[in-house]
Amino acid sequence: MQPFTKLTGIAVPIDEPNVDTNQLCPTRFNKVPRGPRHAEILFHDRRFEADGRDKDFILNREPYRHAQIVVADRNWGCGSSRESAVYALYEFGIRSVIASSFGDIHASNCCKNGLLPVVLAQEDVVAIRRQLHAQPGATVTVDLAAQTVTDPAGKVYRFEIHPVRKQCLLEGLDDISRTRQYAERFEMFEEAYRRETPWLFVER
Repeated sequence: MQPFTKLTGIAVPIDEPNVDTNQLCPTRFNKVPRGPRHAEILFHDRRFEADGRDKDFILNREPYRHAQIVVADRNWGCGSSRESAVYALYEFGIRSVIASSFGDIHASNCCKNGLLPVVLAQEDVVAIRRQLHAQPGATVTVDLAAQTVTDPAGKVYRFEIHPVRKQCLLEGLDDISRTRQYAERFEMFEEAYRRETPWLFVER
């Protein structure tokens, strides 16, 4: 997993509340192996006609084709628990979503895949989106170490994040990598357990 430390990137405003995971990755794409194809899967049914032509959706427009940050509304990522919704965001190039609230499982999936969900007050995300609409292509800075967001006008907002999630994102640790950090302790336990209960390990 790629570490997330500090990112300054083009931010795309998405004003709708309750953007669910079925919009991010329609159900029929759930079993597509993770990879570059997910960049086209993101918001597929809202971005493309049946014949593949582009619809007039914000991510199809310049400069938002190159967005790295989404500034959303409330309840982003609600709906099903599909991790493919995060794959779609990540492969498109999105590394952080800022919203006033998230679907819990989606937020967890984001953190496990190197994408930072940031919760700010509703009035703050509205204010940032207003700036982005007024200045298409404006950048936002998300600093995980400092736990801050800086909007296009230079205003700084502080956000909270669980310390374990923060550590894993900063160090690029997914669940497997984090578990491997304790490999020595596991080995010590297993050795001690074998000594204390040798009869369990007798080959018959």
